[in-house]
Amino acid sequence: MSFPDEQIQPSEPPRRRRATRRSSIPTDAEGQAALIASLARRAYPSIELFVFSLVCGAILGLGFLLDSQAVLLLGILVAPLMVPWVGFLLSILTGSVRFLFETVMALIISLILVFVGGLIVGFVTLALPQMTHDNVYIHTRLWIPALIVFVIGAITLVASFARSEEKPFLPSVLIAYAFFLPINAVGFGISSGLQNVWVQGLIVFGFHFAFTSILGLITLFVLRLRPSAGGIVLSGITILLFAVLMLLVTGAGLTSRNEAMTSTLPASTPTNQTLQTVTSSLTLNPTPTARVNTPTPGTPSPVPVTLDITLPPSETPTVTLTIQPTPTYARIQANEGGGANLREAPGPDGAYIMTLLNGTIVETYGEFEVVSNITWAKVYATLNGQKIEGWLLESVIAYATPAPNFGATSTPTP
Repeated sequence: MSFPDEQIQPSEPPRRRRATRRSSIPTDAEGQAALIASLARRAYPSIELFVFSLVCGAILGLGFLLDSQAVLLLGILVAPLMVPWVGFLLSILTGSVRFLFETVMALIISLILVFVGGLIVGFVTLALPQMTHDNVYIHTRLWIPALIVFVIGAITLVASFARSEEKPFLPSVLIAYAFFLPINAVGFGISSGLQNVWVQGLIVFGFHFAFTSILGLITLFVLRLRPSAGGIVLSGITILLFAVLMLLVTGAGLTSRNEAMTSTLPASTPTNQTLQTVTSSLTLNPTPTARVNTPTPGTPSPVPVTLDITLPPSETPTVTLTIQPTPTYARIQANEGGGANLREAPGPDGAYIMTLLNGTIVETYGEFEVVSNITWAKVYATLNGQKIEGWLLESVIAYATPAPNFGATSTPTP
């Protein structure tokens, strides 16, 4: 058996491999120019950006219509690769006005396509029964956990795109989540008539875009990509403008997390009020009579003296006490159909109002009625800022805070 003459080279130590990976960003001017040209070529917008943006917008609008997190996740997974956003950052770093214009226009067109998708789907709500749209309100608010995720996505997308030839799909999904969901919610809110949704959505999108762009530019500087003289000035101006935009947004009274959750829950406004009137009246009308009858010889006969004192009646004070009943909160939990039908009157003959999906929060005040041995409960639900009352089968209601002696009676309570 013969062995080869050349010696077997030992494997490269881990420390040297890490140093080789760190040196993938060239430090010389010629190498950096070639790298930036290659990155700009890969980040140049293509027709796929616009096709997938349109499909993504339609699926996101359907997710808001169905109020489904799963459909919204599918829409984000269909979103295009967000490398044109990285190209936008590169154009600022290099000071290339032409490349900046091309990437900005590509991003604007893709955002318009996503907006149009939500706008078209939102018109469908006008022909359907009234439904809840909690996800629209959720994705038009600022959330601290989401901002933390966007930090990871922005840094990872820029770093992986600059250091590797592979397509960074996962961090691109996080950036698409930050940009496309609030813009699609703006279009859906305008066409469906949801109040204050489009303003909040635009504010959230502006904050997300400024926040992630500042992080992306800082990441490019950390990777030791040398900006040009014009790029330094343009980067400074961009970071300053984005910082001012974030300050203006946060100081404009953006709805907080608690207010966002409150807007999706029904308000406690009882309709039955018990009035108790306590009336106390005091009338004084005394008529005392004093007589002097002392016979004295040689004096005239006694003269009666009568004293009448009449006091005017005092004013009658009236105290009115208003006692507001405590609501019992419940949740729709139907075993079939995914929801329950709300009717104007108890019983299957009551006029149909709308369908309340499973999970919808309602209020009850102990108003029950038994029709054909089936118990119906009167409930109050707040949907999109409008309070709606009606009757539901008690079997589809899961009470959250039951009150003592809380149950149905065969005789309706007036």
